[in-house]
Amino acid sequence: MFDYLIVGAGFAGSVLAERLASQSNKKILIVDTRNHIGGNAYDYYNEDGILIHKYGPHIFHTNSRDVFEYLSRFTDWRRYEHRVLASVDGQLVPIPINLDTINQLYSLNLTAFQLAEFLESVAEPKDCIRTSEDVVVSKVGRELYEKFFRNYTRKQWGIDPSDLDKSVTARVPTRTNRDDRYFTDTYQAMPLHGYTRMFERMLAHPNIKIMLNTDYREIQDIIPYKEMIYTGPVDGFFDYCYGKLPYRSLDFKHETLNEVVHQPQAVINYPNEHLYTRVTEFKYLTGQEHPKTSVVYEYPKAEGDPYYPVPRPENAELYKQYKELADATPDVHFVGRLATYKYYNMDQVVAQALAVYAQLTQRSSWHPTEENRFVKQPKTAPAMGDRTFKSPLRSTAARTVPASKSASNHGNHGKAESPNGKSLTST
Repeated sequence: MFDYLIVGAGFAGSVLAERLASQSNKKILIVDTRNHIGGNAYDYYNEDGILIHKYGPHIFHTNSRDVFEYLSRFTDWRRYEHRVLASVDGQLVPIPINLDTINQLYSLNLTAFQLAEFLESVAEPKDCIRTSEDVVVSKVGRELYEKFFRNYTRKQWGIDPSDLDKSVTARVPTRTNRDDRYFTDTYQAMPLHGYTRMFERMLAHPNIKIMLNTDYREIQDIIPYKEMIYTGPVDGFFDYCYGKLPYRSLDFKHETLNEVVHQPQAVINYPNEHLYTRVTEFKYLTGQEHPKTSVVYEYPKAEGDPYYPVPRPENAELYKQYKELADATPDVHFVGRLATYKYYNMDQVVAQALAVYAQLTQRSSWHPTEENRFVKQPKTAPAMGDRTFKSPLRSTAARTVPASKSASNHGNHGKAESPNGKSLTST
C-alpha cells in the first residue's frame, strides 16, 4: 500500500515525493507517461556528447532563498545570467529594451535621462490597460511595439496582442540603463550537472518507487494507494467534461553543428522573420566545452503537448468550472502548471509544491524544525566573477545516485567544464 500515488515526475511531483518520503516517511509511487523523469526540464547528452534541453531552454532564476536552498540539497550550481538578443531591422539588439537597444537601433547616443524622455515622448498612455498591446504601447509606443512585440506575440500565442490578456506582457521591463540581463532575480544559476541529475538525486529515496511509460489510469485500480497528487492537465483528469482548456504547444528542431560557437548570445529572438520564435545555443547555458555546438529552434503551434495556458477571460472562466470539481474531489491534490492552469516559472512550481507539502503535513512551513539549520549565507548571490559556486547547504539526506545512461558514458565531452577546460565536479 502506497501512501501517495503521484502523477507526473516534473518539479511539482518530484518535490512532493521527496518531501513526503524523506521527512514524513511516506511510501510514494510516482508515475509518468514519458520515458524519463524531470518533466519539461529534462536534459540529456545527445549522441555527440553535448548536454541539451529536450523541451527547450530552462533557465533557473528566483528571488526565493527558500526555494534556492531547497534545490541546493540536490545540486551544486553554475553561475549563469541569461542574456537575449532580438533580430530587428537587420540588427541583433538587446531585449528587454534598454539604453543600448535604442541607441543601436536608431544610431543615437542618448543618455539614461534622455532615453526616459524619448520613451515618454513615444508612449501612448492608456486610461485602462486591458490587453497585451495596451501594456506595451503605453510603455514604448507603437513603433517599438511593432518592431519587437506584435509579431513575436502573434507567433507565440496564435492571437494578436490586442486580443490577449495584459498578464502576458505586464512584466516585460523597459530599462533606461545598460543592464542587458533577461532576469534580475537574486539567484540566477544552472544546475552544475544538469536538471536530470538533480531530479535523480531528489528521487533517490528508498520510499520512492518510479514507473515511467505509465498512464496512471492503467494502474490506479490495480496498485493500492491512499491519496493522489495530480500534476497533469486538470481538464484531462475530468475527461474534458466542460470542454478542452486551450494551450499553446511547441515543436523543437534540434541541430548539432560542426563549429565551436554558432551565435553571439545564448538566445536570439526572431520577432518578425521566420516561422520560429527563437534559437537557443545550449553551451552558453551549461558552460560545457566541446568542439561542436547544439542549437534548438522553437516553432509555436496550437496542438501538441500543453506548454502555455492561453490567458483569456473565457479560458479563466472555463478553468473555474474545473477548479470547482477539483476542490470537490476527495483525496486528490492538484499541483503544478497543468493542474492549476497557470503559467508558473520553475521556482514558482517548487514553491507551490513546498506549500502543499506543508498543508498536507499540517506544518507551518515546508521544513521541519530539525531541518531549519541552514548555513548562514549573504542575501546576495556569489560574486559575478564566480562561474561556479557551492550549494549553500548540502543535506546528508541528499544521496548521490548513479547517473542515468543519458547523462553518462560520454567521455570528456559528457562533462560540464569551466572556461579553462577543467571539469566542474561536485564534492
